[in-house]
Amino acid sequence: MLHASINLLLSYYSRYELQSPALMNWLAWSERRLGVEAHKVEVRFERLAVEADVRVGSRAVPTLLNSAVNAAQELATSVHMCVTRKRPMRIINEVSGVIRPSRMTLLLGAPGSGKTTLLKALAGKLDSSLKFKGKVMYNGEEMNHSTPQYLRAYVSQYDLHHAEMTVRETINFSSKMFGTNNEFEMLGEAIRRKKGVINKVDQDLDSFIKATTFGEGSNLTTNYIIKILGLSECADTLVGDEMRRGISGGQKKRATIGEMLVGLARCFFMDDISTGLDSSTTFEIMKFLQQMAHLMDLTMVISLLQPPPETLELFDDIILLCEGQIVYHGPRENATDFFESMGFKCPDRKNVADFLQEVTSKMDQKQYWAGDQNKYQYHTIENFAQSFRTSYLPLLVEDKQCSSNNTGKKKVVKVNASRRISRWNIFKACFSREVLLLKRNSPVHIFKTIQITVMALVISTLFLRTKMSHDSVLDANKYMGALFMAVVIVNFNGMTEIAMTIKRLPTFYKQRELLALPGWALLCSVYLISIPISLLETGLWTCLTYYVIGYAPSIIRFFQHFLVLFSMHQMSMGLYRFLAAIGRTQVMANMLGTAALIAIYILGGFVISKDDLQPWLRWGYWTSPFTYAQNAIALNEFHDKRWATEFYYNNANTVGEAILMIRGLLTEWHWYWICVAILFGYSLVFNIFSIFALEFMNSPHKHQLNIKTTKANFVNHRQMAENGNSSNDQAILPFRPLSLVFDHIHYFVDMPKEIANNGATEKKLQLLQDVSGAFRPGVLTALMGITGAGKTTLLDVLAGRKTGGYIEGTIKIAGYPKKQETFSRISGYCEQSDIHSPNLTVHESLKFSAWLRLPSNVKPHQRDMFIEEVMSLVELTDLKNAMVGIPGATGLSAEQRKRLTIAVELVASPSIIFMDEPTTGLDARAAAIVMRTVRKTVDTGRTVVCTIHQPSIEIFESFDEV
Repeated sequence: MLHASINLLLSYYSRYELQSPALMNWLAWSERRLGVEAHKVEVRFERLAVEADVRVGSRAVPTLLNSAVNAAQELATSVHMCVTRKRPMRIINEVSGVIRPSRMTLLLGAPGSGKTTLLKALAGKLDSSLKFKGKVMYNGEEMNHSTPQYLRAYVSQYDLHHAEMTVRETINFSSKMFGTNNEFEMLGEAIRRKKGVINKVDQDLDSFIKATTFGEGSNLTTNYIIKILGLSECADTLVGDEMRRGISGGQKKRATIGEMLVGLARCFFMDDISTGLDSSTTFEIMKFLQQMAHLMDLTMVISLLQPPPETLELFDDIILLCEGQIVYHGPRENATDFFESMGFKCPDRKNVADFLQEVTSKMDQKQYWAGDQNKYQYHTIENFAQSFRTSYLPLLVEDKQCSSNNTGKKKVVKVNASRRISRWNIFKACFSREVLLLKRNSPVHIFKTIQITVMALVISTLFLRTKMSHDSVLDANKYMGALFMAVVIVNFNGMTEIAMTIKRLPTFYKQRELLALPGWALLCSVYLISIPISLLETGLWTCLTYYVIGYAPSIIRFFQHFLVLFSMHQMSMGLYRFLAAIGRTQVMANMLGTAALIAIYILGGFVISKDDLQPWLRWGYWTSPFTYAQNAIALNEFHDKRWATEFYYNNANTVGEAILMIRGLLTEWHWYWICVAILFGYSLVFNIFSIFALEFMNSPHKHQLNIKTTKANFVNHRQMAENGNSSNDQAILPFRPLSLVFDHIHYFVDMPKEIANNGATEKKLQLLQDVSGAFRPGVLTALMGITGAGKTTLLDVLAGRKTGGYIEGTIKIAGYPKKQETFSRISGYCEQSDIHSPNLTVHESLKFSAWLRLPSNVKPHQRDMFIEEVMSLVELTDLKNAMVGIPGATGLSAEQRKRLTIAVELVASPSIIFMDEPTTGLDARAAAIVMRTVRKTVDTGRTVVCTIHQPSIEIFESFDEV
């Protein structure tokens, strides 16, 4: 029956085109015919406000001095000795509204307007450090901790995935974590209620439900979502990251959406999900989401930055958010009418979405004034918001009261507990994923195995003796040194857990928040996976060193020696895993790991004997795990009969007992088992502490206010130029205009194993085929194409950034063959992914780039003036002292990072500039600012080529050639 169910489902979604709602229509028809009532959820929010306490000015920059002073002030504030220096910042300012089911709502607003915060507040995903006021109600029930988490799904704007997993594996893991789709469960129960009157259609439906809710069903649901989202071609491709080749940015965004669509949620809150997608792909995804919302009675709020007109038409309602205030919330058709009532009219050829975002901007508002230009006055955001609250909001609430009365009587949907995913299934899903990641990260473990093998060979030859006596304490000291080195190397080998844990934390935090992934499931899986790794590495070390160095020859002593090292390795992995979980950043975790390493070595009894420690440090000796490893491994060796030579020292009668006493170690044999048990206990405790750290500690997020600074330095630089300090001190540095011509470009890579295993016979995969063209100075060229067409690949080939593969064809600069050594100095490349040093400010990032890349004859004040000009062009002057931070956690927003990426290249004053998706992640106004900057750059005589997605009419018309 299950096999037939699989064939049934495959036939359904292979029979229709991608955008066809046939399957959802069939399910909706089946629900109505069987009398299954879909659960509708209305989301209502009243006087919703969100605040954050932030540091402003220079105190927000995390220098060593600021960190120390801030920590001292926080401590003093906690004991009421001083008043906090943080300032409250209102992110969302008492907004109200109603979001109806079976409708798709568009959330518009400039970056920094509070869209993400509003979506998280509605989804119940706000950071605990934020202050929340007001009410959010689901079907009239106020949202609280008892409201089911699975009822609502938040899709982040950041694409955080495991780079080692394929798209199919990523979405399938999400499907396993969410469990059974509630819609299919209700249909199955309705069919079972009909008992003997089931017809052929009901049998097909029952087979479909079983296929999607049991066993292989999650895979079938995954396959359907993959097909709908257009991910079939890359379904078995690794996601990848900055260091590993994978799918494109647009495909990552679709995978992020797919993670949440496979679940049980009735309310979806999606944040900037079109970033990195071309217009056609965005339209297809939005069309699919519209069909889901209408046919399955879902509640959807979707935030988009640059929705094209055809995509905008798919939405039923619009929320316009500006500076934390709602200036419009209602039907899409009435949005322009509201602003026309206030004197602003959208031009005929203007995209309505762009008009809505620009009409509240002080820079762009005047052009939309429909009245007498002499009577125009700037309408503040507060004016718009007040007009909306007094005129449109009461009508909105009254119009939606009917639906509120219907849905409000129904309690929030509860899923049958028997169908919810059990803890055992959660653990199985996590464990399967960890096994998969272990295979994909096999080079790391192979390197660790080689490393410990080489170290074992070095140590064994260092202590290699064909004949070594065992008659004196001096001989015993040599063996003690070898034992110490064994414990040190094994402990040090566990430090790799820091980097491996830190790497997975961003993805874990996202999955903990969105998929309810518990910390215990992850840690238990990691712990079980680490056991065979420890067995292998400590087994290799023991086998290669034990008999070569010449330890006690008894086979029992051999295995007891191995047991000590194994328990020590497990302890060290647990310790560094815990330090990474509480450090949460690479720098902090490395600092904690190094400090812990030094402490346990110094206090472990070998570097400084217990008897030589100061009395007030003795507690450190008994708490150091190294103490118990050193005691256990020494007891195992020196209790052997070959160390029974008579030697009297205090109460010792043999050489073995004497060396233990001299080193301040324990002498009774029963302490061996106690020490081993303590090491395993430490391992257990550290792993339990790691679980608590993962469960209760959040991503290292700090709220930072955009810092506005004066333009004094910029004025000083201008005055220096105006006073004639230098005849050549111009903001625009001299350069030579150059053209780029490429002819018959072919690019090949070795055939991926995944494709070769599916029957491909070619040895190479061709990514570019006979591409020719030219880029000229003073001409802005747009490179367009659908996602995966090869736009970024072409730019990489022309810029010489492809280090692998095979390139054929000719590339000439100003008529001469390109030489990469010279070309890299006269060209700039703005990557699609915005990678910057997180611990620098905006000004420091630009200054560092200019210092490295500008010619040495550029004077310092001329360089500084040029940096100020570039910051002014991309509107980063107000953020010059803001920390760049970590994407998705701290510092600049996505669109601010994009502008910084462009500025970093512009300060190098290149002749040729490649820009990969310069407007991706920007709203209409920010994209217009960037394109004006690019246009000004082209007008200076530079050669600029940009790949572009979803261009508005204004952006498209700013290009000269396509």
